[in-house]
Amino acid sequence: MPTIVIIHAGMSEESSTANLASRFRSALEDASAAPASRIEVRTIALRPLAHAITDHALTGFPNERLAEAQKTVMSADGIVALTPTYQASYSGLFKSFFDVLDPDALRGKPVALGATGGTPRHSLVTEVAMRPLFTYQHADPVPTAVYAATEDWGAHAHDSDPSGGDGLSRRIRRASQELLSRLPGRGPTRAAGEQTTRAATLDAHTKAPTEADTWPGFVEFEELMGGIE
Repeated sequence: MPTIVIIHAGMSEESSTANLASRFRSALEDASAAPASRIEVRTIALRPLAHAITDHALTGFPNERLAEAQKTVMSADGIVALTPTYQASYSGLFKSFFDVLDPDALRGKPVALGATGGTPRHSLVTEVAMRPLFTYQHADPVPTAVYAATEDWGAHAHDSDPSGGDGLSRRIRRASQELLSRLPGRGPTRAAGEQTTRAATLDAHTKAPTEADTWPGFVEFEELMGGIE
C-alpha cells in the first residue's frame, strides 16, 4: 500500500499549519477511499522534534525518535510539506528538518507544497522559497501549491477579499489529486505517449529536410585560422 507522509512545522496542534495538515489528510483519505486506490497517510509534526533536530545539526547524529521520522520520510511514496511563513520564507524549523535528512531522501518523490500566513501578500512563498528547495533536493513538486491566508479560514483581514476562503478546499483537493496521480502505478498509461513519440519519429524521417537539417554546423576556430599557432 502506498504511503504519503504529511510533514508540518506548525507551532502547536491548533495552529493554522496543523489545521492545513489535517485538511490535506482528509482530502487524501477521501480521494483514496475506494479499495483499489487505498493509501496510508501519516503525519509528522516537527515541533516535538525541534530539540532533536538541533542536536542532530550540531552532532551529526539523530536520536531514536528523529531517526524514526527520517526513516518514515525516506520510505514514503509521496510527501506533503507544510510550513508557516516567517519573513517571507519557510520557517527555520521546517528548513532544519530537511537539512538533516539524507541527501537522497527525497530523490524522485512527488511533493505537494503548502504554507500558511496572516496575509495573502506572502502567497508566493511556495514558489520563490519552497519549490526551489525541493527541486534542489531532486524531489518532484506537483504543479498546484496551497497557500492559506487569514481569509482562507473564513476570517476577513484588512488586505484580503471577503470570499471567506471558498477556494481553499478546492486547491487542497487539486494538489492532493496531483500528488496521488504521481504515486507508483497511478500515473497515466504510457501507451498514448509512446504512440505519440513513435508518430513524431516517423514524421521526422518522412518530412522534407530543412535548412537546419543540412547546415554543416560550427567550424573549429583553429581550422578557420589555418592552424596558425
